[in-house]
Amino acid sequence: MESIELPAERERYEPGSEADFERLYRNTYRRILGTLITLVRDRATAEDCTQETYERAYRNWRGWRPDAPVEAWLHRIAINVAISDRRHQQLRSAGEMIRRLGRPAAGPDPSLIAENSDLVQALKKLPTKQAAALVLRHYHGYTNREIAAALGVPEQTVASRLGAARKQLQAVLGR
Repeated sequence: MESIELPAERERYEPGSEADFERLYRNTYRRILGTLITLVRDRATAEDCTQETYERAYRNWRGWRPDAPVEAWLHRIAINVAISDRRHQQLRSAGEMIRRLGRPAAGPDPSLIAENSDLVQALKKLPTKQAAALVLRHYHGYTNREIAAALGVPEQTVASRLGAARKQLQAVLGR
């Protein structure tokens, strides 16, 4: 089983700061893309959804409140974009700001790991909300409380989604 790189330490960001948003983009792009590949099941669609995620985040950057981790906030946006994409089956176009920033420098790419693992192939069979909770918990290391804040649901709902997802994965993977 391949390992996924977890953020070493939660960085501090100032809401509304252009420089901090660019740093946030560089630091989180691959993890957000890996999450979306898992949820939408198609790399091209995931790339479009990732761009839409950052476009929405940029529009709301001044209003972000640091009471929850910024990456959890980004994942909440990304998951909402994925759910909307699934519901409407439309690809969203990327903003000019994302194109200007370009792709981050080369390094370990969790999105490639995500595309090729047996576990992720099994995750693709889960309902989106269960897969989202599992990815945030086990790929990104969030607590149930942080996931609940990111998804806007009670902590108990997160626990029940994680339990249902684990049960289904055990059945699919035979472990």
